[in-house]
Amino acid sequence: MEELTLEKFEEASEIVKEVTLETKLIYSEYFSAQTGNKVYFKPENMQYTGAYKVRGAYYKISTLTEEEKAKGLITASAGNHAQGVAYAAKLSGVKATVVMPTTTPLIKVNRTKGYGAEVVLAGDVFDEACAYAYKLADEHGYTFVHPFDDLAVATGQGSIAMEIIKELPTVDYILVPIGGGGLCTGVSTLAKLLNPKIKVIGVEPAGANCMQESLKEGHVLTLPQVNTIADGTAVKTPGSKIFPYIQENLDDIITVHDDELIVAFLDMVENHKMIVENSGLLTVAALKHLSVKDKRVVSILS
Repeated sequence: MEELTLEKFEEASEIVKEVTLETKLIYSEYFSAQTGNKVYFKPENMQYTGAYKVRGAYYKISTLTEEEKAKGLITASAGNHAQGVAYAAKLSGVKATVVMPTTTPLIKVNRTKGYGAEVVLAGDVFDEACAYAYKLADEHGYTFVHPFDDLAVATGQGSIAMEIIKELPTVDYILVPIGGGGLCTGVSTLAKLLNPKIKVIGVEPAGANCMQESLKEGHVLTLPQVNTIADGTAVKTPGSKIFPYIQENLDDIITVHDDELIVAFLDMVENHKMIVENSGLLTVAALKHLSVKDKRVVSILS
């Protein structure tokens, strides 16, 4: 069994620098005044592919053998991981196929193609697209790169925590969006390794709270349906390989309703002149739900 170790996180943090833009923390006077905390944003929405996903994808590819790379990669994604894998594959000189749900916004489909990946549309939701991608991987012998249920991918995403803590060593709370849980696994595990006092809180859409329900039951479960405007985090089943890490390292989960995301969107545009997609706004909307004062809080935007 692979493990998430400080050594691997340190390695990943160095490797992802080859493909990431430096996203410095942004202090928010507006949200700090509103919440009584010192609020900072980690603007991963400013990454080249529009999300942090390139980190996990690029680090994962760096761990593959030449043979695995030669087979070509396949993944499934509702958008951001697709672009991350396509971009990382292009930089690594590896062929990539991405299965996207038929409901994926056209702009995300075209962007993914723009990075040189082959796109296959299948299924209505991520989970169906993912099942189809596994089928294609079997048929063609592709190397499957899971968007979140993969320890190497989660390690790459965890590089975000390394950057946050280097820049703001006194951080008290880190808010992390959760779809399937890859980002949350990396960030919470590394944060606890570096400083167990840091509280890491996951944020899910109320209409897609698969991780919250799974944690309640003590095992991974599948929601009967998901319904949220946060398409990037509309996942029915969280990752099973990463679940034990979340059970151990995540302090709490906050859920956010769609109407709160709309308010958060407008707040970010008006006060920060920043456009953030719905899944990335989860951690902004969650600030109002924190019952603490005078803490240093970092919201990861993506």
